[in-house]
Order: sequence, then C-alpha cells, then structure tokens
Amino acid sequence: MAEEFSSSLSPEIVWIDLLNATPAEVTAIEKHFGISLPTREEMREIESTSRLYCEDDARFLTTPLLVSTESEDPHSTEIGFVFVKDHLLTIRNVDPHSFKQTVNLFAKRPQPNRDQVFVALIEAMVDRQADLLERLSKEMDELSHRIFSRLKRAKESENNLRDAIYRLGRSGDLIGRERDCIVGLTRLVQYAGHDDSDGPGISADSSCYQKLRPIMRDLQSLAEFAGFLASKVSFMLDATLGLINIEQNTIVKIFTVAAVIFLPPTLVASIYGMNFDVMPELRWQLGYPFAIFVMACSVALPFWFCRRKGWL
Repeated sequence: MAEEFSSSLSPEIVWIDLLNATPAEVTAIEKHFGISLPTREEMREIESTSRLYCEDDARFLTTPLLVSTESEDPHSTEIGFVFVKDHLLTIRNVDPHSFKQTVNLFAKRPQPNRDQVFVALIEAMVDRQADLLERLSKEMDELSHRIFSRLKRAKESENNLRDAIYRLGRSGDLIGRERDCIVGLTRLVQYAGHDDSDGPGISADSSCYQKLRPIMRDLQSLAEFAGFLASKVSFMLDATLGLINIEQNTIVKIFTVAAVIFLPPTLVASIYGMNFDVMPELRWQLGYPFAIFVMACSVALPFWFCRRKGWL
C-alpha cells in the first residue's frame, strides 16, 4: 500500500486531504513521510502541547472547529494540519464549507504551494466564524426587541419569554463553543509562523507569512466581539428571568389582594351564620338586605383602597 501510494503521488501535489481516512491510508501516509499522525483521541486533548508540536521533522497543528452551525445540531470537531517537507496534510472527519471553498478557489488558479493552501484554508475558516458571529448578533438584536417589547396579552408575553430563554440558551452555547474555536485558531496561526528548527513552518520571508498578521487581527477582533455577545446574552438572560419574576409576582399580588378584598364579607357572612338565640337581625324584616349591603360595602371599600394605592 505504501509503495503504491508513493508511486501515485505526483510531485505537483502539495495538499493531501485525509477525510475519514481508513487505517490503511493512514499507514501508507505515515510510511511515506516517516511520521506518526495523531489519532482522533489525541486531537481531542485540550493541552496546548498535544495540539501544537513538532516531531519527526514535521509540524503538527490541531484546532477545534464549529460546524453545521445553520442546522439544529451544531457541533465541534477537530481539524488537524501537518507541515511535512513541501506538503500539507489535513486530517478531518467532517466536510466543512471552508474546505469546499478552498478547493473551488484553487481550481481556478495556478498551482499553489503548501503555504498558500494553508493560508487560504485558515482565511476561509475565519470568514465562516465571522459569518456565524454576525448571524448570532442579528438574532440577539431581534430577540432583544421581542423580550423588551410590550405585548397586549399576558399569554403572548409568557410564550414570548419562554421561547426567549430557549433561544438565549442555544445562542449562549454556540457563542461559548465559538470562542473556543477562535482561541484554537489563534494559537494555530501563531504556531504556524513560529520559528522552530524542529519542524517546517511558514517562513518569515514568504509572502504568506505577511498574510498571517491580518488573520491574527481578524481573530482578535472576533474574540472581542464574541466576548461582547457573551456579555449581551448574559444580560438578556438575567433580564428575561427578571421579567418572568415580575409577571409571577403580579399574579401572586392579584390573588393576595383578592383574598384581602373578600375577607370582610366572609366575616359578615360568618357572623350571621351563627346559631345564637339572641340575634336581633335574624327576625328583622330588613335583616337580609342589610347583611347584603354590609357585605357589598366591605368589598367596595377595600377594592377602592387597593385601586387608589395602585395595587390593582
């Protein structure tokens, strides 16, 4: 397998993309270049030294990437890059849009070198992360308007706030994972241009090295914007929970005031429900209308008082 791969590898090929590579394909690559590719478990490790290192005259870089962001099930995956000789190896088990975009880009251009392919891939990834943050920012603006808008019916307001909590939770989760991806990309770009004699990297004299600086500035601005969105989500979540508490307190207040209002007529009815022999009103011809009148007044006076105080 290794001999067949070596004979089929054209000198013009600078990018080898290992998408869901089989064990036989991984073995052939390792034997041809004399390196040991990281496994999926090793790529998931969070230590910086496990994601960015030089070994066997090759430079290994791994970063998390958020994919399927437009679906109902966005998830993070690990993308690996290997600089070995004049070749770039990419290790992945998903097919993000940034890779398709890079393939289409170089299909219309002359033969690129290793560094140009790497920079194009990183630029496409950064653009996709920026698009996601812009979309989340627009959703946050729309959600903020919905949360703080006054709705006519309480039922509509309750459903609105319940939906807002769900959407805020989803957006907060996406922003958190997006910040992790931005941090990973930032470290990867820094290490790709790091001067290290143990493994090949992007030379400081190349034109591609100069493109890493604007990429770093873009990543820094994305990190700051993601932090702003995270703070906004936290504020909106606190505000939503506060509005829900206000509505619940209003309901409790209504029941409390209603209990106070109907307590006096209950007292009057209880008094005249007693079975004592000496109760003048029991044999009075106007006793019943008088009792009803007293109960009505005992309702009207507390109601008027609560309305005047603004409790109703």
